[in-house]
Amino acid sequence: MTDERRSWSRDETIVAFNLYCKIPFKATTRRNPLIIEVAPVIGRTPSALAMKIGNLARLDPELRERGISGLVNGSKLDEEIWNEFNENWDELAFESERILAELQGRNIVEDVAVEELILPKGTTKQVMAKTRVNQAFFRSTVLSAYDGKCCVTGLSVPQLLVASHIIPWSINEEARTDPRNGLLLNSIHDKAFDTGLITITTDYEIKISDYISNFLPSDIVKEWFVDYAGKKITLPQKFLPSKEYLKWHNENVFKA
Repeated sequence: MTDERRSWSRDETIVAFNLYCKIPFKATTRRNPLIIEVAPVIGRTPSALAMKIGNLARLDPELRERGISGLVNGSKLDEEIWNEFNENWDELAFESERILAELQGRNIVEDVAVEELILPKGTTKQVMAKTRVNQAFFRSTVLSAYDGKCCVTGLSVPQLLVASHIIPWSINEEARTDPRNGLLLNSIHDKAFDTGLITITTDYEIKISDYISNFLPSDIVKEWFVDYAGKKITLPQKFLPSKEYLKWHNENVFKA
């Protein structure tokens, strides 16, 4: 049963932010299947949940810069949750998934398969579950931001797409779950990015390592790498890649 007259709680607003991250901006409507699924769990109608997500969108500075505005109304709590997430993605991402699981009657630690994770000996199941949950949250958020398409090629086959970290997961703990530390790449360009054969400049242009020239002439190398040099990536609908993170990759990973 829904009660639209009551104020939104912290937990309900965190769940709404979780969905803001996972649903492409243009798909945020009361007919969205995920909104329809989650709305009754928090005692709201799909229309009310879609509106709350729109309220959160108004706080995104990147959308405002691109002339995209969310709904004009909102609450102080919306702003507080927005700021909390952007100051500590790792904690709030997990909290949002935990709250949603509990509302659905699930135990997130027991539900997550953690056996195959390679983590230091003695790591607790709680920590392993958090790692797995946050990895899944990061992938969902990056997929949503780029509308399920590789930002280099436009490839849209989910099985061939990777939510690639600009600064690797193992190096910067604070940036692990930050979607601004993500690029949606096909598996080939993901590997090339991770090994420094390509990078993305702070102007969002694709830069190819001189090392690639060792494999020319080759039609495939030219098609997959040389022809993309200097082109801009397709920018995400939200969570624009951080220029600070891209600069780090340019200076620490890229093989000039």
